[in-house]
Amino acid sequence: MQIADWIVVGAYAVGMLLVGWYYSRRTSTTDDYLLGGRNMSPWKVGLSLFATLLSTLTFLAIPGEMIKFGPMVLAQLPAAPFVIAVVGWILIPVIMRQRVTSAYEILETRLGLSVRLTGSSFFLIMRLFWMALVIFATADKVLVPIMGLDRSAVPWICLVMGILTIGYTSLGGIRAVVATDVIQTLILFTGAGLVLVLITVRLGGVSAWWPQAWPEEWQRPVFWIDSGSRFTFVGGFLSMFTWYVCTAGADQMAIQRYLATRDAPAARRMFSVSLITNVVLWPFLGAVGLALLAWFQAHPEMLTKNEPVEEQVEKQQTEARSMADPADPPQLAGMSVRENADELLPLFIVKGLPAGISGLVVAGLLAAAMSSLSSGLNSACSVVTTDFIERFLSRPDQPQMTDRARVLRAQLVSIIIGAIVILLGTVVGQVEGNLLELCFKIANLLVAPLFLLFFMALFVP
Repeated sequence: MQIADWIVVGAYAVGMLLVGWYYSRRTSTTDDYLLGGRNMSPWKVGLSLFATLLSTLTFLAIPGEMIKFGPMVLAQLPAAPFVIAVVGWILIPVIMRQRVTSAYEILETRLGLSVRLTGSSFFLIMRLFWMALVIFATADKVLVPIMGLDRSAVPWICLVMGILTIGYTSLGGIRAVVATDVIQTLILFTGAGLVLVLITVRLGGVSAWWPQAWPEEWQRPVFWIDSGSRFTFVGGFLSMFTWYVCTAGADQMAIQRYLATRDAPAARRMFSVSLITNVVLWPFLGAVGLALLAWFQAHPEMLTKNEPVEEQVEKQQTEARSMADPADPPQLAGMSVRENADELLPLFIVKGLPAGISGLVVAGLLAAAMSSLSSGLNSACSVVTTDFIERFLSRPDQPQMTDRARVLRAQLVSIIIGAIVILLGTVVGQVEGNLLELCFKIANLLVAPLFLLFFMALFVP
């Protein structure tokens, strides 16, 4: 990265903090801090929910999946109208009738305190690990390679990214989270669009990267569930439908956004905006994947990793020794277009984008991680404050706290949760084995049991 890139990234970081500071002056109650006064714009909150559920790894994985396996990765998208129908017309109206701050208050009303605490604990475990994995994976898999740093810099990157996100989230509450999520969504689309436009112009048009035939490596379309196929239309449909319905009906990050809007129709519009934006993004990033595939096939000389300076010096010394000793030939550290598909976008950012534009795309990758982290922090703050602190520590015989004191308490809770997430994010990389994949599976595993609790509370007599 060059000086212009660092200026762009720095301007992005300062901008996020200024947004948090601006909304901190407009937050006077915990209802403002956690729910935005229950009167926020549906389209803004919808973009916020979209940005929340999109992590940096997903942003990079979609082009990679398109390169390796073809457009069958998009097979799940036809489920979107059915998700909107179920969530918008069945779940949201029932949830919006509950005047709650934490989604898990609903569980106590029908199923008792122990179930409420179980649901809250499930959510906190799931999202704390999820946030830790998001910042660690973004630092380790994305920012370190792009910046050409050694892996020892990962904890420091996690620390800086965490402190920045904690700063604007704790200052401005959900209003700041939503505002920054909208900005971050625009940066995401702009960054991906610039990559697509630049490759298209350099290669001479869309026809240069649009496939003329079905490559042999791509998976053929399969309709029914097939254990031998990576993607099928039915499998993709069921996967997207199940995950979205469970998340939309049981996750505080989603339910908090319904509650931040005026009424059920507004919440329905909000959710529709979120899902439609996601449906637009997937083929858009798929096109970026096709463009990257054509670019690196036309420029195979660029398929070399962006190594830290220390490794570059060591390699030069090794090559010099190898030239002096024919018995020890030099080893080439090349990459394969398909084997390293997930790394092609970061590689193009480093080697294919002009100064300044590269910084904007890096800011987009940061935005994908920080939007997830900020929403997770604010939602976790809602759960801890409502389900634990106010439920057990606030007593009628005690003097009532002022609104300002409640807001300060919520800000302190956000900071503490953020510190825990940063600590977990730095520890994750120290554990041997594929902990990343394991923790993502554990996090997703808790979504379905949570939804089952809500289904019983809302629909079972």
